[in-house]
Amino acid sequence: MKNLIKSIALTILVFVGFSTNAQNTSYTINKQKRVLLVMTSYDDLGISGKQTGTWFTELAAPYYILTEAGYEVVLASPDGGDAPVDLLSMKLPFTTPYTDKFLKDPVALFASKHTRKLRNIDYNTIDAVFVPGGYGLMTDLASDQYLIKLIRDFYETGRPIAMVCHAPAILRDVKLTNGKYLVEGKNLTGFKDAEDAEIELDRHLLFSLEQELKRRGANYKSVTNWAPNVVVDGPLMTGQSPASAAPLAEALRDRLKK
Repeated sequence: MKNLIKSIALTILVFVGFSTNAQNTSYTINKQKRVLLVMTSYDDLGISGKQTGTWFTELAAPYYILTEAGYEVVLASPDGGDAPVDLLSMKLPFTTPYTDKFLKDPVALFASKHTRKLRNIDYNTIDAVFVPGGYGLMTDLASDQYLIKLIRDFYETGRPIAMVCHAPAILRDVKLTNGKYLVEGKNLTGFKDAEDAEIELDRHLLFSLEQELKRRGANYKSVTNWAPNVVVDGPLMTGQSPASAAPLAEALRDRLKK
């Protein structure tokens, strides 16, 4: 009987130890790393009458940089299905070789028109998340409780969170399990007020990304308008403007190789 009790106790200890290690593991055990690319489902820029959505090159650049590195990219949005792309971003001078390639790629186009519904995805099977910018996300993704929880859980398990342009606005309401804002004391960047003002869209925004993150204690860092700028602080990886989409995706690609 004593031997049986010892055996049961040992089994419990081994199981508890395994569970603890599993909770502390930074990444999944996927043979092919999986990246969740989250797009907005919102396409209306308020009373401006302008159409919005995801900024095109911020979708296309990470899609190719990550898939060509051998990673699986899963496109998702709050509503699922056809996720809108910002009309302005599909015109010169905002197009790039990545957007040109995307428009000629039936697989990429199919994926963007048949995005997975975000809440239906088990993000424990995902190794990293990439959120492209665009104005639409400030209406839906910035207040999406499932995505907010996802970001918290990714951060606390050490999985990379890459966000470019307006996407860091989603961090506004993300709190860690200790009750503190995730951005408090963190180095980060995002589309700045001066960039919104330059294209005369600042007055149509629900809130200022730059000011809200600063209020929550973020160490917001920016460079010249529209210039590439990537800031990495632990699992949090941010890019300032559309020109930052490719270098941010490259930084995420290299991070996942480790």
